[in-house]
Amino acid sequence: MKTIASLTFAIAGFTSLGACAQEPAGGAAPATPAAAAAQAATPGNAGERVRAALKSINPQIEIESVAPAPIAGFQQAIVGGQVLYVSDDGKYLMQGTLYDVGGRRDLADDALKALRGKLVASVPVSDRIVFAPPNPKYTVTVFTDVECGYCRKFHSEIAEYNKLGIAVQYLAYPRMGLASEDFRKMVAVWCAADRRAALTDAKNDRTVPYRDCKNPVTMEYELGRRAGLTGTPMVLAPDGTQLGGYVPPQQLREALDELAKGEQPAVSGAVGLQ
Repeated sequence: MKTIASLTFAIAGFTSLGACAQEPAGGAAPATPAAAAAQAATPGNAGERVRAALKSINPQIEIESVAPAPIAGFQQAIVGGQVLYVSDDGKYLMQGTLYDVGGRRDLADDALKALRGKLVASVPVSDRIVFAPPNPKYTVTVFTDVECGYCRKFHSEIAEYNKLGIAVQYLAYPRMGLASEDFRKMVAVWCAADRRAALTDAKNDRTVPYRDCKNPVTMEYELGRRAGLTGTPMVLAPDGTQLGGYVPPQQLREALDELAKGEQPAVSGAVGLQ
């Protein structure tokens, strides 16, 4: 269950998930409760009322989607990588795990999975750093950082993942924020003539000469935030299933085999703190 503080962050903040604070977004101050209720009561369908209610809390928020929730009388909204449940009249908002007892699954995670799959599919392979065997059985997308210990551990075993038939496609997530030295290093990696070698060097504390170029680092960082990333690495299957953080090679292969058979893999890998 997420805390009230994280809910406030989700609705009112939407700055960086990294430890280094970014400049807050500008814009109008949040509406008063009376104004929020009045705006939520405007004519329109339930989805429109929910969007109006969320915007009344913070006009600057980016709402990924609003759709009928699995529980009657509520809409399911995805905002800043988090799933919220808002009553059809826009008056009440809940955040937390909505668990299907019979199906034994987290329904909020199902919603995020669909969003993650869509977001990841939007990134061309040319914007990724790819380590793949000749004929991979599986492909995973990994949001990575050059400083995080678990990211380095994952990358130190990249040959073993490839040996097991797993292609790894890295996306950039400088967890210290866009104004950090971490970000600068990742831009240098993505702008290097040999990005694979540069990424390996950076993860081993070897200096990568700084170069600037047209690069996807900022875009991929924002995409990770929208996908609900809470730590690095984050390993995703093509359909958006989160397979964990750092997952040992054999365990990741087993999880992908389970997923291919239509089973839900039980993986919970370690991630670096934000």
